[in-house]
Amino acid sequence: MIPTVPIFHLAFPVGDITQTRQFYVTGLGCEPGRETPASLILNLYGHQLVAHVSPNLTPQKGIYPRHFGLIFTAEVDWQALLQRAKDCQLRFYQPEKRRFVDTPLEHRTFFLEDPFHNLLEFKYYCQPSAIFGESDLALVGDQV
Repeated sequence: MIPTVPIFHLAFPVGDITQTRQFYVTGLGCEPGRETPASLILNLYGHQLVAHVSPNLTPQKGIYPRHFGLIFTAEVDWQALLQRAKDCQLRFYQPEKRRFVDTPLEHRTFFLEDPFHNLLEFKYYCQPSAIFGESDLALVGDQV
């Protein structure tokens, strides 16, 4: 079924389709789509990811500037993915934690690292207004 709202699309580099399938399909639970020896389309909670085999994959130092992921609107869904990641022994770049505790921006987060150094963040905000609002608070991400 095709969604009636726009969906997000992200193309990203990987080194091997078999390992990509293992991490994203078996590990995260993405639904696989079309596949070639050099690319794989993935459905991540209704959003299209396209993994493209690319040379010269190097890790970045820290979580900035580049990572991608999801914001869950139900904490139980965030917790379910966290547990799945643990059960599948996916590599945690940063374990689960709370950021900005006792503020309107409080949220739960964890980071995974795929086999090709792509970082994925998964969040749940305690206050939905923090997703796009709360602009009077000058806090974004970890202090670097």
